[in-house]
Parts: sequence; structure tokens; C-alpha cells
Amino acid sequence: MKRKVSNGVIYIVLILVSITMLVPFLWMFLTAFKTTAETMQIDPFVIIPSVWQVQNFGNVIKAMDFVKLYANTLGMVALRIAFATVTATISGYAFARLQFIGKKVMFALVLLQMMIPVQIFIIPQYVMVSKLHWTNTIMGLVFPGMVSAFGTFLMRQAFMQLPRDLEEAARLDGCNIPQTFFYIMAPLTRSAMIALGIFTAVFAYKDLMWPMIVCPDNRATTLASALAKMNGQYQQKYPELMMAALISCVPMIVIYIFFQKQFIEGIATSGGKL
Repeated sequence: MKRKVSNGVIYIVLILVSITMLVPFLWMFLTAFKTTAETMQIDPFVIIPSVWQVQNFGNVIKAMDFVKLYANTLGMVALRIAFATVTATISGYAFARLQFIGKKVMFALVLLQMMIPVQIFIIPQYVMVSKLHWTNTIMGLVFPGMVSAFGTFLMRQAFMQLPRDLEEAARLDGCNIPQTFFYIMAPLTRSAMIALGIFTAVFAYKDLMWPMIVCPDNRATTLASALAKMNGQYQQKYPELMMAALISCVPMIVIYIFFQKQFIEGIATSGGKL
């Protein structure tokens, strides 16, 4: 009986927390179909629109080229995931399993990079991107995410959890270091790779500052940057802004629906949180 009561309390708390987390999304959805006057009302109980303003959707579609923005954003996310996963997996294996000169110093530099605010690296990164003539290009958007200090740390921890017997058995079978890595060790860290891909995708999708700096052209920027540029200097069109934000959420919602199992598995295995 006590166990049932305890489980009931836990379920109630989880439901309340879930509702609390869904309120901002619900508020965004309802605001997207209101008039500007309704969004400015002081009465907090006016939640549902009196008349659903469907034309807000058409106004936002005309004002923003979502096809191009989707292509830029999803291309940036996909390339960042690919680069970060490959570089982090290789470097994580090296730091976890190989012995070489300066290993501890180099790993300390990786940890130091995680402790420093990313804004410090914006100027040198922009100089490098400018020298490469990558401004207003997809590669300019991808550049900061090619190497991930967090990913290196995450993959190092994943490789350190694997038993040494696997490498010794592979060595006895005649495998060299690349063969041991590609055929034995890397496949066993699939869950950690999924977790890294999830973290990389979320951080890249909501990245705002870097796209606004490196891609000032509206045709080359991302969804987050385009949403920020919708803010007017003297007037805020909250319904259209919320409608644009609602449309921008669609890709991540679709990705989560199709990859829900991998999403939960990756987060649970990594022991991390977003």
C-alpha cells in the first residue's frame, strides 16, 4: 500500500513538472494565432485567442524564406555532428588508450577550453573564417563546431569504461591500433556517439551569436539568427514572432519523433543533461 501511494505521489509530481515544461510551448502556440492587441493585454487570463488569426502564418512565410533557412540550419547541424563525432571519437580514444608525449598537458588544454567562455574565441575564429573566405557560407557556420572539447571529454570517458582485455585480445589476433579502434573499440561506444550527436545538434540548432556574426546575409543565416532579426526597434509583432518560432521548432520535433528511442538511450547512457 505504501509503495502504491509513493508511486502515485511520484507520478503526480512528474505530471505537474511536465505540465510546467509544456506551458511555454503552449503559450507560444496560442500567441502565434492572436492579434497584436491581444498579446499586449494585461489580463493574464486571456489565453485563448478570441479569433484565430491564421493569416499570421502567411505573413511570416512571405517575410522569411524558410526553405533557405531550413537548408542552412539543417546543413550546419548535420556537418557539425559529422565533424564533432569523428574528431571527438578519434581524440577521445587517443587520450583514453594511447600513451604519447604530452598527453596530460594536451588533455589539460582540452579541459581548459571547456572552462573558458566561448565568446573569447569569437574574434580569432572570425579572423580564420575571413582569411579562408568562408563568410556567408555553410562552412563558416560549421567552423566552430568542427572540434568539440566537450565531445573529446565525453568520448574519452566512454573509452575508459571499456575493459583492457578487448585490446589485448585484438593485439594477439594481429590487429594494429587503427584496426583495433575501427573494428573493436569504436562500435562499442555507439551510445556515447549518439549522446554526442544529440548534444551537438541541440547546441548547433540554437546557436545565435556566431551565425549573426559570420553570416550577416539573410540568405546565408540560420533560423535562430533570422528570428533574432525579426525584433523591431520600436514595435514588437509578437504574434508573427511566435509564429516564426513555432515554425522553427518543427524540424527538431520531427527529428525527436523519429529518433526518440536513440535520443533517450543516448542521454541515459551518457549520464548528462541538456
